Amino acid sequence: MRILVTNDDGIHAEGLRSLVDAVSGFGEIAVVAPDVERSACGHGMTLRDPLRVKESSAFDCPAFEVNGLPVDCVNVALSLCFPDGCDLVLSGINVGPNLGFDITYSGTVAAAMEAAINGIKGIAISMSVFADGAPSHLDTGAGWIRDNWPLLLDLPTGERTFWNINVPAIAASEIAGNRFVKTGDRVYEDRVERRDDPWGRPYYWQGGVVVMRPDQHGTDVQAVSEGYVAITPLTVDWTDHTVLTECEALE
Repeated sequence: MRILVTNDDGIHAEGLRSLVDAVSGFGEIAVVAPDVERSACGHGMTLRDPLRVKESSAFDCPAFEVNGLPVDCVNVALSLCFPDGCDLVLSGINVGPNLGFDITYSGTVAAAMEAAINGIKGIAISMSVFADGAPSHLDTGAGWIRDNWPLLLDLPTGERTFWNINVPAIAASEIAGNRFVKTGDRVYEDRVERRDDPWGRPYYWQGGVVVMRPDQHGTDVQAVSEGYVAITPLTVDWTDHTVLTECEALE
């Protein structure tokens, strides 16, 4: 099995190391990741600047850092490491949740999406750490991957399907199990804050406080909050087929 490992936190991220260690021995592995952190870049792609690729000695397998985004890394890897294609793209392990609407911003999820666009099974994996400085429990995530490797290989992949997995950032013994769930709502209050620099000039800082409703039954948000690993099938097809069917009656 040919496995591409990437992320959006950069080639030196601890989560990337944990993911590579977790899948070591499961196949032919290559690592292609951004040279620096590229979080919240979404499904961006570099088109008007050259992509520079540098070999990395950080891993015991072929590894390269790219001055681009996760999507760039997937496409570079398919040209540089796996010109005949690969069997699986694993993106992560991200330190921080990719739940609900966050998937639209996530570079971690974007790499898995790019795999699907290229006809390859793509899986994004994140640790749901909700507070700065809280333990990431990457060992829990890596252990879960090893223990559930047959499940990951058996996950069905349609023509445009890819997978988003969120592991609660808790001790492995506290994991309640796995749940296959849909995406929930994860929105932010006071997203943009106006501030002044030392010279009195205004600037704006984007972030905000996450608001997660507790009544989101059957969602990734609820599953993680109850200690379950949330496994969500996503699709590149963003068409609202229900509304499309309704509109066909208007033709």
